[in-house]
Amino acid sequence: MRLRTLPLSLAGVILGCKLAAQIWQVDGWVIAMVCLTTIFLQILSNLSNELGDVLRGTDTEERQGPAYGLNSGVLSIPEMKRLIRAFVLLCCISGLGMILLSYGTLFCIPAIALVLLGACAIWAAMKYTLGKNPYGYRGWGDLFVFIFFGLVSVMGAYFVCSHRLDSWELVLPAAGIGFFSVGVLNINNIRDMKTDAANRKTVALRLGLRRARIYQTLLLVLGWSALVAFAILRGRSWWFLCALPLFILHLRGVWTTTDGALDRYFPLLVFGTFILAVIY
Repeated sequence: MRLRTLPLSLAGVILGCKLAAQIWQVDGWVIAMVCLTTIFLQILSNLSNELGDVLRGTDTEERQGPAYGLNSGVLSIPEMKRLIRAFVLLCCISGLGMILLSYGTLFCIPAIALVLLGACAIWAAMKYTLGKNPYGYRGWGDLFVFIFFGLVSVMGAYFVCSHRLDSWELVLPAAGIGFFSVGVLNINNIRDMKTDAANRKTVALRLGLRRARIYQTLLLVLGWSALVAFAILRGRSWWFLCALPLFILHLRGVWTTTDGALDRYFPLLVFGTFILAVIY
């Protein structure tokens, strides 16, 4: 289930819920259901990603990083497919429960909009590497991660908790988390450049190693710039700068390490983003 990625998915919704709770009265159960739904969606994405890579022959013995269920033989392909169907069901149950707790009904325009958004999120989680024409194999993964891990995560959680989107400034923290999330995908793609080269065209492969590192640096600079800008506009505390050293260590590793050794710098960005969101 790639549990080490879960803090990244939670970072955006925690930030969105906390921003809403500063202004509006928010039900704690709604926040809990937002987080649970997010976890189910992240696990669904991870399982679907693994199955798609195995079916297409992308994940081989040469792949760097931790071994997953199919590679290690813990699960068969039919078992993985059943597990994916189970998490689709869990996403639907949890998501509908979240909307019911927040709105008290599924039959109002905001609730229907959230149901449709949830359906899009399930589709995006599964179609990154699954299906006849997965968008992750055509270099569109970065855009979808920015949208769903950043904009939808932060602003969607804020909307579920507050029933409104009352300021354009919310785009700034949402974009910040989005840029960091794309950075997590990019570092993963830099690590897997050798095995991905056969049948996948990620942004990292299109750029090459040096420009992929520059791209990684730009993503983190843009993310921090967006969060600093929001802090200036809203007059926020600057304690979130305590998380900055983790990002600096991550970038140092990106520029000095290659291949499988890059995997050790993956958690620095994931947990750095999570800690930043909590403090912010």
